[in-house]
Amino acid sequence: MNTQADYDRDFYAWALHNAQLLSTGRFNEIDIEHLVEELEDVGKSERRALESHIRNLLLHLLKWQYQPHLRGSSWRQSIRNARIAVEKIVKDSPSLRPVIALAVADEYKNAKADAIDETGLRDDVFPSSSPYAEADLLRDDFWPE
Repeated sequence: MNTQADYDRDFYAWALHNAQLLSTGRFNEIDIEHLVEELEDVGKSERRALESHIRNLLLHLLKWQYQPHLRGSSWRQSIRNARIAVEKIVKDSPSLRPVIALAVADEYKNAKADAIDETGLRDDVFPSSSPYAEADLLRDDFWPE
């Protein structure tokens, strides 16, 4: 089997083949280069997913707080779903918990820009940094007024 060709042509078959090689102890036949690359990508993907859910959570909390007359079940559901997604990611990968604070700081500017676009409110209506404490973000009973 040409592992490079298999990797480029049929990723699924490549993954199954390398998993079989690992499980049978045939380590010298494993496509190490691509396996390392894929493992690194899995970690990056989990972090990006966490950041995306944090951004969505911040966006909907801003909309909730700054447009109270438009609050509805879809915003409530988006907030709840983002909290659940963040908790699931951190449950599966506890080493990502410290990343939450960094993600809030990094993603707030993007969430704020999205909130400006979606609400039509001016930039100066929203705080320049996240007004929400990290501990509050994931609390089921936190709904900013």
